[in-house]
This record gives sequence, structure tokens and C-alpha cells, in this order.
Amino acid sequence: MKGILGRKIGMTQIFSEEGVAIPVTVVEAGPVVITQIKTVDKEGYNAIQVGFEELKPSRANKPLKGHFDKAGVGYKKILKEFSVEDPSEYQVGQEIKVDVFAEGDKVDVTGISKGKGTQGPIKRHGQARGPMKHGSKYHRGAGSLGATSDPSRVFKGQTGAGRMGREKVTIQNLEVVKVYPERNALLIKGAIPGPKGAVVVVKEAVKVAK
Repeated sequence: MKGILGRKIGMTQIFSEEGVAIPVTVVEAGPVVITQIKTVDKEGYNAIQVGFEELKPSRANKPLKGHFDKAGVGYKKILKEFSVEDPSEYQVGQEIKVDVFAEGDKVDVTGISKGKGTQGPIKRHGQARGPMKHGSKYHRGAGSLGATSDPSRVFKGQTGAGRMGREKVTIQNLEVVKVYPERNALLIKGAIPGPKGAVVVVKEAVKVAK
């Protein structure tokens, strides 16, 4: 399993050898350090826990300090687990850098999407609006929610207005266009979830497109 944590820097474009513009997202990825190794015998599953970005000792509570001190690594802001098949291939304190990926690799990127606040059903669910002519009394309303006589209530799950965005989103089968190990940078083709500066998880694709 190949995976790493990073921060979204923003979008730009690069040009292929044929002169075709390729939109890419720049991700400052890693390095991450392994803080714990979990096995089937002890925890019930195989995984590695990695830490990303330095954390000031004054910002860490006692349980976190004990956890990192036991591992013999520096304090980290963000912890994340990655499933692995063979935990014996990894060691606590081992660094994982951006060079685990190569150009042409397919990856899945997970992040928290941009929050858009409270929105109506047209923007939130893509519902159609009413006629915009002057005679119409209905433009951007919620529409019919159910009959009055039967069942005389609104069913749960109706697509109405409400909070939109700020959800965990995964985009699959994105292509790694460039890897810059000296800058800890990945260029990933297309857009990824979240605003600039958001933390994202980049890992090898689970369903590679043919």
C-alpha cells in the first residue's frame, strides 16, 4: 500500500511535450513518519499509523506526548492509519516520502470539501426552478414535498434546503503527472477536494480505470 498525507497548495497548469495544457493540483506531500504499527495479533488488523507536520510540545497533551515518546519520534499534528498487508515490512520511526509515487501512477485523493453554508434545493440538489416570467408565483421554491390527504406528512430524506459542503470526499483514479522529491511536491491531474491549505490523503487507487 502506498499512501501519504499532504496539504493542497492550489491549482496551475503544465504543458506536455505536444504542447497540450494539463490542469494540475499541487500537493505538498509528506514526509510522514510511522508512529505505530498495528497487527492482527494485537489490534485485530494490519495497519501503520503515520504522523504529519511538526507539533509544538506545548500544544500536545499528556496522552499524545506519551504516545510519541514511546515511538521515539517527534510530536505530530495529524495522525492517520493506512491498511497494509505485511506490517513487518515497516518500522516505527521510518519516514515515508513523496518518492513512493511515480509519474503515471493512479491515486485516490480524500479530503474535506469546501463548506458552502445553508443552500436551497436548487443549488444543493440540482432541482429545477419554476418559470421566471412575471406571471409565475414560483421561482426557486422547494416544490412539492408530498400529498396532503395521504400520507399527510413529509417522508424522511426529502431533498430540501440545508447545510451544503464540508463533507469527506474521495476522488478516484487521478493521475500523478509530476513528482518533485526535493520539494516534497506532487502534481496531480485535475481538481481535488478542499480549499487551499486543506489536508488531503493521497493513496494508490483501489479501482484502476482501464
